[in-house]
Amino acid sequence: MMNTYNNPVLEQLPKHLQRYVVEQNYDRYSTLDQAIWRYVMRQNYAYLKDIAYYPYIPGLTKAGLTIERVPNLQSMNDSLQKIGWGAVKVDGFIPPAAFMEFQAHCVLVIAADIRQIEHITYTPAPDIIHESSGHAPIIGEPEYAAYLQYFGEVGSKAMSSAKDFELYEAIRALSIVKEKEDASEEEIKIATEHFNNISTNMGEPSEMALLSRLHWWTVEYGLIGTVEDHKIYGAGLLSSIGESATCMQADVKKLDYNLDTLQYSYDITKPQPQLFVTPDFKHAYKVLDEIAEQMAFRKGGMEGLEKAIDSKNVCTVELSSGLQISGIFTSFFMDEGLFAIKTNSPTALAYHNKQLSGHGKNYHKDGFSSPIGELLGKRKSLEECKIEDLKEMGIEIGNPSTLYFRSGIMVTGQVKGFEFNELGHVLIISFEDCTVLHEPTSEVIFQPEWGIFDMAVGSSIKSVFAGAADKFAFEPEISISEVKTEKLIWTEEQKELHQIYQEIRDLRELGHSDRTISQLADILDRKFSQDWLATVELYELAFKDDDSEMQILLEQRLKEKARKNPDLNKLISDGIFLAKTQPINLELVYQ
Repeated sequence: MMNTYNNPVLEQLPKHLQRYVVEQNYDRYSTLDQAIWRYVMRQNYAYLKDIAYYPYIPGLTKAGLTIERVPNLQSMNDSLQKIGWGAVKVDGFIPPAAFMEFQAHCVLVIAADIRQIEHITYTPAPDIIHESSGHAPIIGEPEYAAYLQYFGEVGSKAMSSAKDFELYEAIRALSIVKEKEDASEEEIKIATEHFNNISTNMGEPSEMALLSRLHWWTVEYGLIGTVEDHKIYGAGLLSSIGESATCMQADVKKLDYNLDTLQYSYDITKPQPQLFVTPDFKHAYKVLDEIAEQMAFRKGGMEGLEKAIDSKNVCTVELSSGLQISGIFTSFFMDEGLFAIKTNSPTALAYHNKQLSGHGKNYHKDGFSSPIGELLGKRKSLEECKIEDLKEMGIEIGNPSTLYFRSGIMVTGQVKGFEFNELGHVLIISFEDCTVLHEPTSEVIFQPEWGIFDMAVGSSIKSVFAGAADKFAFEPEISISEVKTEKLIWTEEQKELHQIYQEIRDLRELGHSDRTISQLADILDRKFSQDWLATVELYELAFKDDDSEMQILLEQRLKEKARKNPDLNKLISDGIFLAKTQPINLELVYQ
């Protein structure tokens, strides 16, 4: 289901990406969720204005964000479209290739659920704090926006392995369990162990795995400047009120960002032991481009085909003619050189990323094979031939024809039809009553009783990339995980706590509510002693009202909570500090 956000950028999204998009459902956010957002954004504004890369603070306004409320995606789109970007909501993690392709289309993917208060400093799960306040503000910097889009273009072509898909599923499962309110310790332990088992046994990293490292060390955890003097621009750091502070300490190594960064893996569940510093985004772009030159979508050839075979996933092989074959590839005449290509799954043929009529998965349901290369004794390559050239070579519809390839493959049969490109060059020659034989080994590749033989035209492999060429035609339906992250069912106790948060917001924004600060503080103390954030907000209001008696009382209660639970000490201390030093200002504009 495609959102109805008013943004021209989103209207250009291809259909296969639109299927991941879901409605934000703004009512999903409880008043506690709103308070979590507000706390993180107040802390971020106070701290990051000094250590974040300079476009970050003004970029918050450019992205349509405020301190007081979780962003509405329509408001974000109203702001982002002014700089040529957009934002859509998805449910949690989506496959890396789809994520990259959204990025290539200048669209931010927003996992619109929000972290629990227990994970307020950091969560491995994608959430609206990370996606919006982390990623969106820096996009207003043109060189960074260009780098981000280019990364999406390169990443959407990257070859993945079967292990990569297992890791994606494990990460998604772990993130959902960790953010599930009623998750047991045993559930978390099992999901964590499963993730650790897969992540530590990945084998040789695929193209996508290597690019994921670069994405992590730049887009998510990047620093800009010099090793001695740097600022934060990575979204993972900008959205973590814990690690944004600790990462600047000397015990976290700072290294120059270059090709050697590929050697450093990462763990999403732990603070990073080192970070990488790029002098500017042009340098980051250059490093990415150097890596792209070594990838299968640029190099093609035997090496690219081997990557496709190893991936065991749907890939596309593009021949020098421009014909694109999409399916799961298998070894075929590989030992002595590349003579032919073969898939062992439903396969589609396309040109310029558009499926050719009559050549979809239902037609090539058992797979596809074809010799490739130059013909023996012919001055002209087949892919350069038009209808008149084919006629001169004796290749005419209704007539028998025999083609000899330099590889030793012979194709003989009656010509049934052709597919041509827009310039009139042949892409496919179809034969009936056809035999395809590898003469040096006498191996039969195709027999007449198997039906029509559609021979791909191409002398070499130009490009190999992940996924189908025409993704929507190839996968008209995609499998979306049935495990959803959204929760709208609350216990009576939770509802009562949410009502308290609402009344605190009314006091702050309207100046009145059904109960006073004193009354709300007493209820919190009696019934919700485990909650600390509402007390912090009441403490702020005590300063707004210049109520010294309530200030003293609430500070005592907060310090007692910190004493009983040391894990809360920094959160509470930071909340106290901001209440004292930065009074509430609902009209605050990021500058």
